[in-house]
Amino acid sequence: MPTTLDTRNFTRSPIPKFPYKDALAATLPGWDMSLVFAGSTRAQSMNMRLRGKDYVPNVLSYESGTKSGEIVICLEVAKKEAPDYDMTYTDFVGFLFIHGCLHLKGEQHGATMERKERLLLKRFTSESKKRSS
Repeated sequence: MPTTLDTRNFTRSPIPKFPYKDALAATLPGWDMSLVFAGSTRAQSMNMRLRGKDYVPNVLSYESGTKSGEIVICLEVAKKEAPDYDMTYTDFVGFLFIHGCLHLKGEQHGATMERKERLLLKRFTSESKKRSS
């Protein structure tokens, strides 16, 4: 089954340029994924409904079936948090997407997940810079 990615933007902000589908294929090959860019109200509501947590998350990820899922990124939060991670806004949004993919793969927070995130982010940010030059 090919990897598919359906992207929806429910914000007024443009979607940051990042090779989302390539990162998805490298992390979760054969998955059918929905990527949603949401505002803070929608993200907080989904976080409450899905996790019982009442705050605006930077990213949410959940399975919606066998080898299918959804990743929700709040661009407003990502823009605020990117400097805290010493990343550009675009790279941080890519990082959040990778983070969500790794959670769907079963990874838990910790050194192993962080190492995988750094390697994948480096791979896809350097690839996207090569393509744009």
